[in-house]
Amino acid sequence: MNCKSRILGSSLGLLLILAPHADAQKRRAQPPAKDNATHAAAMARSAETCPEHSDARTRPGVAAVPAAALKVLESRGYVLCPDTRLDTTTPVVWYGKQGVFAWNPSSAGAIKVLAAQAAAFARSEEFPPGTVVWRANGKLAEGALVPAFRRR
Repeated sequence: MNCKSRILGSSLGLLLILAPHADAQKRRAQPPAKDNATHAAAMARSAETCPEHSDARTRPGVAAVPAAALKVLESRGYVLCPDTRLDTTTPVVWYGKQGVFAWNPSSAGAIKVLAAQAAAFARSEEFPPGTVVWRANGKLAEGALVPAFRRR
């Protein structure tokens, strides 16, 4: 067996060892089909309810919220809505009376705050009846004025 044969043989062996590992990583990176359906249902609810809904505005926010939280929101009939009327300093709002999480899609930190707050509310299953406003850094903005929510 010459040197080239040994190199080729060891390379082939290494490839056979690493191939299943790479395939497993690809499968882990893709969300389960159930999660895709949950996100699609949230997008459909947003399209029915939100006046500023567009795929480009809504999808990043909905995709950031964990599927388990979306399921809790769906079971209660709550919706995620993009709202460009919200100020960039207070870009995330929970409208308790209407059951709507709204965020300003043009604010840099809004999607992260939206995902964190929606997941926290869903975990505790305690949704305040009033309006709650968060700053872009995730802290509560008590006394902040926000526009009233309007349905489509």
